[in-house]
Amino acid sequence: MARADILVIGGGVTGTMAAISLAEAGARVMLIDAAVNAGSDANAGSLHVQMQSRFMRLYPDQVANVEASLPFYRAAAEEWAQLDAQLGGVELVRKGGLMLAESSEQLAFLETKAAREAAKGLTVELLDRAALDQIAPWLGPQIIGAELCHNEGKLNPLLANRLLRARAESAGVTRRPGRVTGLTLTDHGVEATTPDATWRADRVIVAAAWGSGQLVGRFGVMIPTRAEPLHMNITEPGAPAIHHLVQHAERSITLKQFGSGQIVIGGGWPATSRGDRVPPLVRPASLLGNVALAARLAPAISSLRVIRTWAGMNTTADGASIIGPLPGADPIVMAVPGDAGYTLGPLVGQMAAAMALGEQPRFDPARFSPARFAD
Repeated sequence: MARADILVIGGGVTGTMAAISLAEAGARVMLIDAAVNAGSDANAGSLHVQMQSRFMRLYPDQVANVEASLPFYRAAAEEWAQLDAQLGGVELVRKGGLMLAESSEQLAFLETKAAREAAKGLTVELLDRAALDQIAPWLGPQIIGAELCHNEGKLNPLLANRLLRARAESAGVTRRPGRVTGLTLTDHGVEATTPDATWRADRVIVAAAWGSGQLVGRFGVMIPTRAEPLHMNITEPGAPAIHHLVQHAERSITLKQFGSGQIVIGGGWPATSRGDRVPPLVRPASLLGNVALAARLAPAISSLRVIRTWAGMNTTADGASIIGPLPGADPIVMAVPGDAGYTLGPLVGQMAAAMALGEQPRFDPARFSPARFAD
């Protein structure tokens, strides 16, 4: 039976950052990762800060939680800026995020949304077409205005994931493949069971994204995490200089360009789940609809070929992050980001690590406590 000071379950950006923080503080850390359907490995690299219109439309009951968390999103984007410097560069670009409007109704929606976001400390402004032509001349002629959130950005997730894992290895984190199927509290801490091993630790951080709720359900805390299969595309390199993270006031879309010139097109178009052991299946309707919308919004990219399309699992719960000890099972610390998990992941991982070490995290965790799900 292997033993560590702290066991981290889940090897995405959240779990990896938690493990790094723990190891650099002197703890012996074991990270166990099932390596299947990890949202971080399928992510497109958006740094979301403003409220996403897609989320507001699909989950209206959760918008209040996201809105209350906006200062947390802003802090998470700043955390990525620090990581960019520490890791030697993850192709981070923070020139802001544009949310486009094609009608006066959409522009009115953005105006109301921007006022709510500004009240939470975000740096936002509304742009008319003349102002957009100065910073985004590649936009289609039907775009009449946009909201610009200066806090947003984009990065290369493949590079970021690789550098974070290298930093974890350098810090002494032991990484093992495996799917944790059970957690048990003991007199000495926690035991985690995989099909071929049992792991013992003083504390456990659960950073298993959509699988987290099921893993801790036996402790009487019903955390409603679920997997949401979503679709993405990437093009061949192109000439248009798209410097911003691009979204739409009403349609599901994200659009951004990497330093390579390739353009990633996503934004929440559905894929088809094939269970938690196999990656989701791409839907032809999502592929065609997603790229057609991107070409309509940015005609300059319409001649580019899509060279790869894939699907991955997003995680939804109640719109807010879930961070902190499990009620009635204090050695188990939850680390589940809210909406836009890749953006929030490093900050959530750091906070969970601090709490596992008995320290006060940099950001007040009270409103993210898993106690809100206790029976």
